[in-house]
Amino acid sequence: MLIEDSRRSALIAPKTRSFGVERPASESDFMTIGDVSRTYGLSLRALRFYEERGLISPVRRGVTRLYDQKTRARLELILKGKQLGFTLTEIRGMVQEAEDNSGSGELALAPNQVVEQITLLERQRRDLDVAIEELRVTHAKMTGLEGQAPQQDRKS
Repeated sequence: MLIEDSRRSALIAPKTRSFGVERPASESDFMTIGDVSRTYGLSLRALRFYEERGLISPVRRGVTRLYDQKTRARLELILKGKQLGFTLTEIRGMVQEAEDNSGSGELALAPNQVVEQITLLERQRRDLDVAIEELRVTHAKMTGLEGQAPQQDRKS
């Protein structure tokens, strides 16, 4: 029974490091998948997908996924990479390199990678501007407002 209890407590409270000293993690160091979903505005499906792809590895307690600070920091890097328009494959490499080398909490980006991504995003923005304009013209034709200046998006 003692062995079983120690195994169970190891699953519930894995050790974490604080100032180079290992200490047992408390339940408050973890967030459930629902908590992470709400905090980061992600669906449960997205979180499970990231886990399936090996991008994050939450601690498991039975069927419950528990996200420690390290996993949440990794998730934040993944989300930052997505915000910057990188693919998950690219993000995986950048996150791994960041963790291996600096541990700074920043994506590992090379200067040429930044320039290439800016070029890609600017091209996508031009394509989006063209698509938006075409849809405005189509909408104007459909509503009988053809010839009038299309309304601009007020969020710009």
